[in-house]
Amino acid sequence: MRWGSRWGVDRVLHGGDGAAPPQAAAGRTGCAALLHNRRVSSETELHTLRVFAAVAEARSYRRAAQQLGLSPSAVSQAMRRLEAQLGVALLNRSTRSVALTAAGERLLAGALPAMRSLERALDSVVQLSGRVSGSLRLSVPRSAARLLMTPLLARYVAAHPQVQVELCTQDGLVDIVEHGFDAGVRFAERLPADMVAVPLGGAQRFIAVASPEFLQRRPAPQQPQDLLALPCVRQRFASGGLFRWSFLEHAAGCRCAGPACARAGLTTDLDVPGPLTVDDQAVALQAALDGAGVAYVYELAAAPLLQSGQLVELLADWCVPGTGFALYYPGRRQTSPALRALIELIQAPPFAWPAPLKPAST
Repeated sequence: MRWGSRWGVDRVLHGGDGAAPPQAAAGRTGCAALLHNRRVSSETELHTLRVFAAVAEARSYRRAAQQLGLSPSAVSQAMRRLEAQLGVALLNRSTRSVALTAAGERLLAGALPAMRSLERALDSVVQLSGRVSGSLRLSVPRSAARLLMTPLLARYVAAHPQVQVELCTQDGLVDIVEHGFDAGVRFAERLPADMVAVPLGGAQRFIAVASPEFLQRRPAPQQPQDLLALPCVRQRFASGGLFRWSFLEHAAGCRCAGPACARAGLTTDLDVPGPLTVDDQAVALQAALDGAGVAYVYELAAAPLLQSGQLVELLADWCVPGTGFALYYPGRRQTSPALRALIELIQAPPFAWPAPLKPAST
């Protein structure tokens, strides 16, 4: 649970301290006034500690502000208040980074476990209502967004209408913590080691395809190296690099039809030639459909066109088996109810993943 906003962080950070109106407070004397002031102080400390913990974990005011849904100036103001109240510096700031002082390290070590325990307790109470609310920000490659996440999220928002879902399509690996995402989707083998991965869909592979009209003009390749003599539709990563096409590397005279070489890990990567380079797989698929050349695409994306005969799969015995996509999120962060509900939907059998993918086995 991101209980910063739920428990009034904006009000506290922008000057409200939760105190009663002056006419009510004026009537308090002695112990009553002392207890009232302590309550206000405790409430303010609770919310400000939440901001402190976010800054300490993100090592950035900007990233902490994104996670809390606040402005960087509000976060900075909260930290100044906390340091003034405690009379000690908690953070060392520079133009590029934020580091904890010894006092900050001690405060974080003592406060963070208690705060997370409180978050879990509050989450458990909210779950008694059976309703999930809040927000969910996801970073997903464009192809996976179209092929996998659209049917999944359609079912999710129907089940949890009080959750605000934001789906950002971004090719290339994204630092989801730095950019304020709750989770992301990428190929499982490309994920950082400190992320928790939830298999999404099932095994996926890339295949080479071309239109029947193209193959009437050009000979079909019999081995991957034959692609070097054919026009191919190349793809460029968001980072600027060109996508190399991977195939099994069969030994001379091999009759394994793929599986044995796949188990041995014998693969080759080709930098294919071609007059057309695109940065979107859907465009590459359409270019192949229009006869521009051979394209290398997700099998799932090409499946309907293969079934209708509009495209032909090439080098089927040479395709490398894939591991498939995974939903991933930081293991060290408390999982929000909204994200937990999405994970439960992914893992709940049977989910009707689009053919030819099947639910991932566990």
